[in-house]
Amino acid sequence: MGVVILLGLVVVLFVVGIFIYFITIYNSLVRLKNDINKSWANIDVLLKQRHDELPKLIETCKGYMQYEQKTFQMITEARTAFMRATSVGQKAQADNMISGALKSLFAVSENYPDLKANNNFLMLQKRISELEERIADRREFFNDTTNTFNIRIQQLPDVFVAKMLSLTPRELFKVSEEDRRDVEMKMT
Repeated sequence: MGVVILLGLVVVLFVVGIFIYFITIYNSLVRLKNDINKSWANIDVLLKQRHDELPKLIETCKGYMQYEQKTFQMITEARTAFMRATSVGQKAQADNMISGALKSLFAVSENYPDLKANNNFLMLQKRISELEERIADRREFFNDTTNTFNIRIQQLPDVFVAKMLSLTPRELFKVSEEDRRDVEMKMT
């Protein structure tokens, strides 16, 4: 009789152990999934702040840069794309468009010494540059968390829990092809 009780106790402890292990895996995957959502929300907040600063920057520049309509049009199109974006991929693409347009704007501003000396322009340029750095930091955190999540849902034994929960790999925040090109340096 004692052996049966002992064997029953071992089986119960084994089942409880498996159940606790399953719960641990489940909780850690849920935490990672929520961390991804939180990190994307943090990026989204910064993108929105940058988006809100752009009209001020454009208005400051317009008085000085009367012949740079193409640059202003690029920024306007990028802002419109951001406002219409609904998914992470679309927002990442709009973000890349805005980054490219801002690079063009800041490069063109070099041709306007009065603009470069304008305090409003300098403050806005500094503010947007700070936002760009913060966005880059948050992208890195987002990609680290997403990568960890993607690895975990493909590894044993987490893959079984992930399949039960219908968890699928998440997309990383990627840079545009334009940002991957070498920078052309001209020495004059």
